[in-house]
Order: sequence, then C-alpha cells, then structure tokens
Amino acid sequence: MVDAPTTTDWDRAVRAMEIFAVDPAGVGGLWLRARSGPARDQILAALDMLNLAARKLHPSIAEEQLFGGLDLSATLDAGRLVQSAGLLAAPGPLILTLAERCPARLAAHLGQVCDTGTHPVIALDEGAEPDETPPPALTERLGLFVGLNSIPMCAIGDLAKSDAVFAARDRLNGIEHSDADVRHLVELATVLGIGSLRAPIMGLAAARANAALFGRNRVTLDDLTTATELVLAHRATVLPAEDDAPPQGDEEDLQQAENPETNGTANEIPADVLLEAVRTALPSDVLASLAEGRAARARSGAAGSGSKRKGNRRGRPLPSRPGVPDGERRIDLVATLRAAAPWQPMRRVAASAEHRIHIRRSDLRVRRFQETSDRLLIFAVDASGSQAMTRLAEAKGAVELLLAQAYARRDHVALISFRGEGADLLLPPTRSLVQAKRRLQGLPGGGGTPLAAGLRLASEIAAHATRQGMTPTLALLTDGRANIALDGTANRKAAGADADRVARSFGAMGTPALIIDTAPRPQRGLSDLAVAAGGSYIALPRADAHRLSSAVMAAMPE
Repeated sequence: MVDAPTTTDWDRAVRAMEIFAVDPAGVGGLWLRARSGPARDQILAALDMLNLAARKLHPSIAEEQLFGGLDLSATLDAGRLVQSAGLLAAPGPLILTLAERCPARLAAHLGQVCDTGTHPVIALDEGAEPDETPPPALTERLGLFVGLNSIPMCAIGDLAKSDAVFAARDRLNGIEHSDADVRHLVELATVLGIGSLRAPIMGLAAARANAALFGRNRVTLDDLTTATELVLAHRATVLPAEDDAPPQGDEEDLQQAENPETNGTANEIPADVLLEAVRTALPSDVLASLAEGRAARARSGAAGSGSKRKGNRRGRPLPSRPGVPDGERRIDLVATLRAAAPWQPMRRVAASAEHRIHIRRSDLRVRRFQETSDRLLIFAVDASGSQAMTRLAEAKGAVELLLAQAYARRDHVALISFRGEGADLLLPPTRSLVQAKRRLQGLPGGGGTPLAAGLRLASEIAAHATRQGMTPTLALLTDGRANIALDGTANRKAAGADADRVARSFGAMGTPALIIDTAPRPQRGLSDLAVAAGGSYIALPRADAHRLSSAVMAAMPE
C-alpha cells in the first residue's frame, strides 16, 4: 500500500504514473508536459520499473510503420508478397516524443487506438508556449495530465512503488463505486465547462485505480479528489469564483455523503472539495494559458508557421504520387518498387526476357515534400510630427507588445520608421526581441510624413523575404497625413499620388497588409490606400497600446 497522498507537483506526477500503470486502458493515456531534464527522466524511468514495455514513436512516423505493409526487401528476395507487422500489431503503451509537433493525421490514428484501449499513449510535450500543444484529437483521449516544468531539482523525490502497483492491478476489478461518485464527476465537469463525456469517464477510472493503490474496496472522496486534480483540472475552461455555490446533490446524496459506511466519502459535500482540488492543482495563470493555447490551436494548425508549399526537393515528406521523373521531380525508388512488387509473379510469366524485377511506367512514383516557410512581420511606424503629437507613444507600446507576441511564435520581425524626408530600416528581419525593443525605444519623432517612402521600403523588404522563402506580412501604423513625396519635396498632392502608386505596386505582390489608422478621426485616404494595397483597414482613434495590439493580432492572417 502506498503512503498517504500529498499535493506537491512531484507527488502528483508520481501518482499519475502509478495510476497509469494500474489501469492504462481505463485512463487512456498520460499527457506529460515537460522539457527534457532530470524530472522527466525520473518519471520515464518508472516505466521500466513498473513493467510497462512502452515503445517510442516520432511524430514523422510513416503509416506503414504504424499499421504494417509490404516488406519490400523480403518480397524482392522471396519473389512473393511478404507483409511486415506495424508498431500497432502488438498491444502495449506508446510513447510519443515531441508530441507538440504531432500532425493531425497521426493524432487521429493515435486517438482511435486510445479509444480501443489496446495502445494507451504517453505524450511527451516539450512545448514552450501555450499554443505549442498536441492536437486536441489526441489530448482529449489522454486522461491524465502532469506538468513538470515548474519542479525544481530539490523537489524530485522517489519513484513509484512497484509492489503497490502490481498489487493494485490484481485488486482493480473488485473496486466498487456508487452512482453518486459518477454524478459528482459529471456535475464538476459541467461546472468547469468541460463538454466531453470522456473526462468524467476517465476520471472515474483514475479514482478506481487510486483506490486500488491504497488497498480500498470502493472509491472514496480522496480518490475522487486525486482524479479531479489529474484528469479534470487541466481541461477546465471556466473556474467558478470561491463564493459561487457548486451544484448540490439531493437529500439522498447528502445522507450518503455523511455515512461513510454506505458511501466511501467523508463528512463533506464532495462538490466543494473537488472544486477546491481544481483550484489547488492549477496555478493562477495556468487556466488562462491553457485557454489561450486551445484558442491559438483552433486558429492555426501550428504556431509561427508561414505558408505551406508542396515541392520536390526539401521539407516534410508527403506520400509519393504516380509520375515520371524529370529535371524537377525525383523518383521515389522505394515507393516505385513497392508499387511494382505485387505484379512480379504475373510479369515474370508474361515476360519474354528474364529479369529479376519488372518495372512498368505505371509503377513509377515521384517524391513530394511540404515546406513550411518562416513568417516575417514587417512593422512600419509613422514617426512624423503629427503622429508624435497624437499617437506615437501608443503606437510604440502596441508595436512592442506585437513584437513580443511575434517572438513567442518564433516569427521574424522587421521594424521600419518613416519621418522627415524618407524611411529607415531600424531593424532588419530578426528573432531578437531584446534588439527589437532597444531599437523601438530609441525611435525618434518629428518632421514630415513620407508615407510613400515607408511603403516602398516595406515592399522591398517583403520582396526580398519572399525570395528567401519567407512569408511576409505588413502592419502599417500611421495617421495618414502624407505630405512628403518620394523625391523629398513637401507636396501633399504629390505625396498622396506617390503613396497610392506604391500601394498598388505592393498589392500586386500579393503580400498581406494591414493599415492601422491612428488619427483622432478616420482618414478616408487610408481606407483607399488599404484597398490599393490589397489589405485590410482598421481605424483605432482612441485605443491604448493593449487594445491596439489586440486588434492588430485579431486582424492579422494566420
């Protein structure tokens, strides 16, 4: 029997591994969010001690390796079709490394095998940002969640006790639970905004496994509390205030809760205790971070990714397609031989010449790759005198916030300032947030508004970035009072005409653009300029830096 439960992060992690080892099929899997380090190594070391023969797989694993397929070398050697067994042929736990990079297709496959209970999954999530998480199709089926990134070295303690786990496995089938236990989990899931019924089902499995670890014959309040911390807490989308009363059971439920002999709970209303367990298990900022990560994941399949292009040279491999190799397309020899292998016996009979392998044109397969380009966010800031007197301070604050968010998504950023008679590239495309903030703080203000010069420099940077394989996007912050033409003369009419001409040239490039009007009153000329540039227009006359940056991020293309 294991010791009494504690509430430290390390003890939760060890308990999660114990529960997973007792009933891996019931809890579905374990989402282990932790960067590589001693804490994660200790947890993974428990797999061998608990006799969990888990097999590792990489996010880029091919479907033939998962489900099996034609064994090409054996087929060519034997002269007949020989099938190979895939990783999923034998039941057992799977360890998905770099789970935050798991593609949707693999997540769907692993989700299916999790549902069957034959292959529970341990997802090793090394994501550094809230939006770097495994796909929801997979995490929804992983009952347990543990975060180890906040555990210091001094807090790492003992591993799971194998004897208690082995005894709990034998005891698991005899663990009883009441209808009230199920009702408490379902009601709590509703209060926390959890819409999936998988959560309370896996929570009940975790509670039964925890009861088996402690040698009990039925589920108690302590078991429900542990299950709540490990299964329900991280799934919460809302967290009620402490003075909000959770759902109460009827009089019969309360009588059962007060009678430990008829129901294994203590003399407390479980809904109160379970909700408090959620608050204890979640740090104050985790709920917002998880919600942010789910929203970002819904908006975009991957953080910080630019456009996806199919090619034949480099990138993530895609399934090969029939085709004839030429100067651009390369042959996929293995796929070609695999396509030809089933026809070899028939072709040998029909062939007039003796050849070991008979290849036809229809067998040819060519390679395909999908390359994801880096994103470049080009910030062009109006630092003229009119802007400085009105919104330059807010614009600086907004750009600084946007730069920080771009850094978090691993985007490249570039900073352009236009004032006086021309435009300057203050910051070439970079990922250095410190350098970007330093250049932004030194941004001077005053002088005329050479809007056309700022647009022209932005178009040059965007064109260069495109040639380098990047995906650029322009965010232009200005009050729209252009009065300096491209030749440096103070001519408002010529300045407007130059800005319109450069905007049309920019629009022909097809680069996404966002024009933010920071003037006290919306400028019709900027709206027309956005149309000419093929971009979007936003008027924000009275927004502070946070509202300005939020509006920009909401309007930016993913």
